[in-house]
Amino acid sequence: MPTATNGSVSLHYERAGSGDTVVFVPEAGLGGWSWGWQHAALTGPFETVVWDLRGTGRSDAPTGPYDLGMLVADFEAVLADCGARTAHVVGAGLGGVLALEAARRTNRVETLALFGTAARGDAFDLDPLFAPPDDPDALADSLAAGLSPAFRAEQPDVCEGIVDWRADGDADREGWEAQVAALDGYDATRDLVAVTRPTLVFHGTADAVVPVDAGRDLAGGLPRGEFEPLAGAGHLAFVERSRPVNDRLLGFLEAHADDD
Repeated sequence: MPTATNGSVSLHYERAGSGDTVVFVPEAGLGGWSWGWQHAALTGPFETVVWDLRGTGRSDAPTGPYDLGMLVADFEAVLADCGARTAHVVGAGLGGVLALEAARRTNRVETLALFGTAARGDAFDLDPLFAPPDDPDALADSLAAGLSPAFRAEQPDVCEGIVDWRADGDADREGWEAQVAALDGYDATRDLVAVTRPTLVFHGTADAVVPVDAGRDLAGGLPRGEFEPLAGAGHLAFVERSRPVNDRLLGFLEAHADDD
């Protein structure tokens, strides 16, 4: 299993495919399973990298709190271990904020695709999305925060699979709290003008974790931001609307592949 190292912290990641590198950054507490739908669609045309944030899954979980500078340094360590100078970055929630900060603080980001992301930490209500990985009932109940009622009613088998994946790969309470601490006081509203990379901001219109208006405002504040509403989808819109998301994401990345 490949691991990158940032100081004394080992960071597990999975890597497949060839071509331009696409790095997937999960929501707080969620394991790499959450990008399974996109990972499968993009691997081949692109090299895909999915890593467990510190505090999650097979990565180390040092005592928190964590901050965004620390998480951006982890991102750079993963890129360095892959031998990639730059990457297209796809992030959700906290992972989207991390991607934004990586684009603002480094020259390692080619494009951004963000899901359920806001420019302010106080726009996030992540508590209902967390559940202890060793409590299947709590994991099942917490899906109400991430997935729309329609999806949960129509896709019970998928929801059961997600509970199993979460039990195997999500963060425990200590790791989750250390991660979400990175959003305390976060406000990039005035700094968005410095993020000049092409950016798609996807947002489920039924997102119960981050209001859809926060996503719309984020896209509007980015010099090259484009807002992509996903009608009726919840916070994990990339799961619920995987086919249209994958089509749009693939077209976006192909349009910008090998851009200088």
